Amino acid sequence: MNAPSPPLAPTNAALMARRRAALPRGLGQTYEVFVERADNAEVWDVEGQRYIDFAGGIAVLNTGHRHPRIVQAVKAQLDLYHHTCFQVLAYEPYVELAERLLAKAPGDFAKKAFFLSTGAEAVENAVKIARVATGRSAVIAFGGGFHGRTLLGMALTGKVAPYKSGFGPFPAEIYHAEFPNPLHGVSVADALRSLEHLFKYDVEASRVAAIILEPVQGEGGFYVAPPEFAQALRALCDRHGIVLIADEIQTGAGRTGTWLACEQWGPQACPDLITMAKSMAGGFPLAAVIGRAELMDAPGPGGLGGTYAGHPLACAAALAVLDVFEQEQLLARAQAVGARLRAGLQALAAQHPEIGDVRGLGAMLAIELFQAGNLQQPNPELTQRVCAEALARGLVLLSCGLYANVIRILVPLTASDALLDEGLALLGAALAAAKHVPKPQ
Repeated sequence: MNAPSPPLAPTNAALMARRRAALPRGLGQTYEVFVERADNAEVWDVEGQRYIDFAGGIAVLNTGHRHPRIVQAVKAQLDLYHHTCFQVLAYEPYVELAERLLAKAPGDFAKKAFFLSTGAEAVENAVKIARVATGRSAVIAFGGGFHGRTLLGMALTGKVAPYKSGFGPFPAEIYHAEFPNPLHGVSVADALRSLEHLFKYDVEASRVAAIILEPVQGEGGFYVAPPEFAQALRALCDRHGIVLIADEIQTGAGRTGTWLACEQWGPQACPDLITMAKSMAGGFPLAAVIGRAELMDAPGPGGLGGTYAGHPLACAAALAVLDVFEQEQLLARAQAVGARLRAGLQALAAQHPEIGDVRGLGAMLAIELFQAGNLQQPNPELTQRVCAEALARGLVLLSCGLYANVIRILVPLTASDALLDEGLALLGAALAAAKHVPKPQ
């Protein structure tokens, strides 16, 4: 008898067909690639193709894929216990992690912290805390900001497509001000004026519980909040008794060259509450709210928490992440990575007038593409072609921005200089190729 044929190795196309049949179309897919294995800043798909990862799981892998210290810590925790629900039976890693994060948070005042599973949960709980603490209901966010896909997260998000389209109505008493964006004609003074307009036209300041902002807008296009803007917000919040929330979900855990990006605002602009997630646990689901003790203590027992919140495996991973940052001096590495990437991107901008801006903070960098350098004409089509050409050459990129014309770089901070240079070279080749792809008729 003939021996049975060995099973065919999976292909990206075959797995995509299964995906389309089993999963809803609203679950987006940037690239039709299925990963088989990954290491540090490299990924291999099921067909053996190697990729340099400049996406980092959308800012989740600052310490790289499968960092040995993190893998070891999670395996050790798994041998002890992997779930109790912290609100039922507590465990020390949760408390230790809170203590270590509190020590790193800016502000010369008493602080407390607790954990959740996702960034959207952290944002929602920060708003809950602000509302209970102030007895107020309104919240101000900013155009271009992204704060999650829950109903409240979508309401806070200042970008309609694709996040809010068709999902309304949204929770009430959410207002949006302008975010500083000189490239697109919004100065710090303009942004502050838009807040005053909200107080005149839409909601009295005495009814505002919180103002929430990202130190660097993520999905909105990597626009950086100037320190003077954050300082003005701090003064405005103090004047009106408003809680200032820094959404550090994408910027936190060392991405910008400091543990938290809001540290770069200066001591006169410390936020009252900080949200974290993404890279803080090296790829394991974990989020945090950190803030002034008197605010954090405002909700009563049972008002905060979650079944999986502060999961033991995620806490073990996050403690290992903190160790890795200290032992491998990853904050200094983030600054070095950022300097190397910025120099490379600026060199590309000198060759390609379509790059209208190179910007970012630390190793959180982006380029914005326009029609032949005309800043009045964003070029989302070229942006899409560049990302496709990069993937074909083995480089994973992500686009973002209100005009879908921004390419962001979130490469692991543990990537070698040689890998960074290889990725920049592939980006340059993709740019050159994308500019010569004929437009569809």
